[in-house]
Amino acid sequence: MKCEIKTSKITGKIICPPNKSYTHRAIFLAALSDGKSIVKNILNSSDIKATISACNAFGVEVHEDKDIITIKNTIGSTVQGSMIDAQNSGTTIRIAIAIAALSGGNTMLTGDESLKKRPMQPILDSLQTLGVSSESDGGLPPITIKGKIKGNQVNIDGKISSQFISALLIVAPRLENGLIINIQGELVSKPYIDLTIAIMKEFGVVVNSEIPYKKYVVKHQIYKPTTFTVPSDFSNLALLLASNVLLGDGLEIEISLGNLPQGDEAIIDILEELGVNVTLNGNIITTKSPEMLTGGRFDLSDTPDLLPALAILSLKSSKPIEIFNVKHARYKETDRIAIISRELKKIGIVVEEHEDGMKLTPNENLSSGELNSENDHRLFMAFSIAAMYIGDCTVTDPDSVQISYPNFISDMKNVGAQIISL
Repeated sequence: MKCEIKTSKITGKIICPPNKSYTHRAIFLAALSDGKSIVKNILNSSDIKATISACNAFGVEVHEDKDIITIKNTIGSTVQGSMIDAQNSGTTIRIAIAIAALSGGNTMLTGDESLKKRPMQPILDSLQTLGVSSESDGGLPPITIKGKIKGNQVNIDGKISSQFISALLIVAPRLENGLIINIQGELVSKPYIDLTIAIMKEFGVVVNSEIPYKKYVVKHQIYKPTTFTVPSDFSNLALLLASNVLLGDGLEIEISLGNLPQGDEAIIDILEELGVNVTLNGNIITTKSPEMLTGGRFDLSDTPDLLPALAILSLKSSKPIEIFNVKHARYKETDRIAIISRELKKIGIVVEEHEDGMKLTPNENLSSGELNSENDHRLFMAFSIAAMYIGDCTVTDPDSVQISYPNFISDMKNVGAQIISL
């Protein structure tokens, strides 16, 4: 499937979707708690359904009621061996791999064709040093986890994904002797570790950051049943803000902040560096943009999900936008560096692709084109916004938004986007 998209101006209000990362973690932590927890304002997306399904497979009761779920662990401090289909969700499979190693059973984990291309070797290697064996296709799903974690200290590579470290942190309190986690190399996406530690605290567990982003000590503790409300998602907010900047500053975006960290809040500083005035009035964010953005160099090591939103802002920049230190974006649902570089060239942006990013030079002669999102949700949304700026484009794979923002197309249509399904 694909969409035809015409030049659009947007005006009105959109409610920013709930945060996907916090929703995943809240469900898993509730599943590991002894008792009944309630998670409110969940993101209703296919990725989250994969996490709910994984918890069901582990023997946990999950009751869904619109945007509220109730989770009850009735099986005490262990989980059962199972078969888990994580679909397209990297967060689901990586955390579930670690939880499977609590059972001492035999658990198979798999996913769709995209997920089967995403690397899992770092967590498999770390679990092996803890006495857990695995079978995989060269570190790729499908993966079978056998045995139960023994030992209380582990080393893990941090250069591919912080999700591996988050997974170990999440299971660490359930281990009899706790766990010391030593991170090897330069850790990417650091704010997601802070996010994981923050929500663990909401469920009553304390993590000792002995050397931040290098060494964490987690003692044996019990997750407490909790009522948790998921805040808005700054990854999706970044795309909504990019659409506002490109399409007329007519959008009001309603958000619920809470007091929990999100690395993608960096989009506010980035926009201001580009010359955009971002205003928060109560729970409403608006923007006021210059005629042309100023360009600049941006390190996205900690915030790889900002890559698509930042890249399309080159359409309205007077100077190049250079993005670097984001090689790990090549290991997302797709190789986002390669695909963004390829597709934005089609519409006239001059792109120099680098191993760890790209340099995007604006071009007065932009043109329409067919943009292939490769079934990547964030790329579909970014390319759709670019298409609204240019006009008369097509963008493939609209169904991919079910991963993180199922209402994206309807929300954008409601504020004036000209999107036609083909």
